[in-house]
Amino acid sequence: MSTRVRVVANIVAALLAAPGLVAAQATSTSSGQAPSTSSGHAYPSKPLRIIVPFPPGAATDITGRYIAQKLNEALGQQAIVDNRPGANGTIGLELAAKAPPDGHTLVIGQTGNLAISPGLTKVGYDPVRDFAPISLLIASPHVLAAHPSLPVRSVKDLVSLARARPGQLNYASTGSGSAGHLGMELLKKTTRMDLFHVPYKGATAGLTDLAAGHVVLMFTSVLSTSQVGNRVRRLAVGSLQRSPSLPDVPTIAESGYPGFEVISWWGILGQAAMPKEIVARLNGEIVKAMASPDAQKRIGALGADLKTNTPGEFAAYIRSERAKWGQAIKDSGARVD
Repeated sequence: MSTRVRVVANIVAALLAAPGLVAAQATSTSSGQAPSTSSGHAYPSKPLRIIVPFPPGAATDITGRYIAQKLNEALGQQAIVDNRPGANGTIGLELAAKAPPDGHTLVIGQTGNLAISPGLTKVGYDPVRDFAPISLLIASPHVLAAHPSLPVRSVKDLVSLARARPGQLNYASTGSGSAGHLGMELLKKTTRMDLFHVPYKGATAGLTDLAAGHVVLMFTSVLSTSQVGNRVRRLAVGSLQRSPSLPDVPTIAESGYPGFEVISWWGILGQAAMPKEIVARLNGEIVKAMASPDAQKRIGALGADLKTNTPGEFAAYIRSERAKWGQAIKDSGARVD
């Protein structure tokens, strides 16, 4: 074969092979492509900010810092916790709602600032329309606690006693419109009990008086009741399943009131217009992080149960919680203290 013929043959072979080569390159690029931001850059293109609407050291803050660490490791970008406390967590949520929807600003939302406060006062965001839920993170069941002097050892006993003495049994809460107040109002409505409300400024004051017998009942967190030990009697928990933190304490649901649930929960969200690909990526990384034994050890120690879900499930849960707590506010006539 002449040199010229050989060159022509090589060119033809190269042209015939080129379409396959281009197609292979395109397939390889699309299969490994990272989600993109609105600017077209691969995600994440800069450090992430996780807004925690509460002070450092709280359970919300500890959870946020754990998520920041895991996202840093998974995404290769620094994730920074930005504490923005105030107004029962609504300041931080309002700030997050106004951030660019590019996946670089996330926020920890919870029962109070997503489901309760919007029904009690004017807030600068809509808890459903302004956010893209990513995943639930943790939940902490409320504990129905009684002073040991009260002659009851179960929900059934309490209901019988309260119905026999309408309006005579009192209960503490951390203030009008708090989760503890509204949770007890839900229980009152469900069980047809008549109890007298004594609001306190914070959990410590209420628990102190409960332990001393000045009030006889309180609906509060697992972590709070651990501070008073055996000076209170734990009658039941408000979760649908028994809490790993209190495995021997029955649920209110199994005590004769199926479906009853009063818990505090925390989850992570972005802005409503955040690309779905980024929401899915973050959900996958966060669910994986929260399923690790390390998460169980570090966050489970707070008295919380680790609970993740899909973005769609979390969105539906927020809507259902808004409806539930909104009805409790209406029924109780609760107002902000």
